[in-house]
Amino acid sequence: MPADVRGVTAVAHRGDPYRFRENTLDSLRSALARGADAVEVDVRLTRDGVPVLLHDDTLKRLWELDRPLRSLTAREVGELTRGRVPTLAQALAASDGSRVMLDLPGGPGAAAVRRIVDTVRECGADDRVYYCAGAATMLTVRAADPAAEIALTWSTAAPPRPALLAAVRPRWLNYRFGLVDRALAERVHGDGHLLSVWTPDTRRSMRRLLALGVDSITTNRIDTLCALRAGHRRTPPE
Repeated sequence: MPADVRGVTAVAHRGDPYRFRENTLDSLRSALARGADAVEVDVRLTRDGVPVLLHDDTLKRLWELDRPLRSLTAREVGELTRGRVPTLAQALAASDGSRVMLDLPGGPGAAAVRRIVDTVRECGADDRVYYCAGAATMLTVRAADPAAEIALTWSTAAPPRPALLAAVRPRWLNYRFGLVDRALAERVHGDGHLLSVWTPDTRRSMRRLLALGVDSITTNRIDTLCALRAGHRRTPPE
């Protein structure tokens, strides 16, 4: 009998970006209202060391302002975007107790990672926040917080080295969805990790991944995933 997939974690990629601008409080709240179990957001630091939600290193793509984030204080970012780039603290408050995955783009250094981890701790969100990024950044997170929950983002089908896994101690291995087949899923689970994938947005891709037994799907179309999850039972993919 195929296994029930209702336990697959539905993660909203940068909130609900087809309805609201990504990495904003409106986008985050919309995703949670549409059934997301967790929201993935990107975190970077302003010039004065405040963690804010922004994927890019400048404000150009989203806000039409060709200004590097690292050149601006948190107050200046708020003024330039009319308060629509939230701080991490604001996002954690707005998530109302739900799970939050923090992606740390751009290879932040140890000091930046410590500031982000400290903010999570100050907000009392340690038990519901987890982190994702490549190996170097996740090693830095592990050093900053020995108890952190980590989703190690891995970009090739070849498995991570055992020494790296021992150092990072990830709960999840986080793969681009196109890399995942049955052999990879079985290997990840056989090694004792949970398997998360990003970012399928079509029903066909989501159905295939549900059938393969992934544990978490991060998508830009959270309502589509939640609807499929509610009505789908795992069957072997074609």
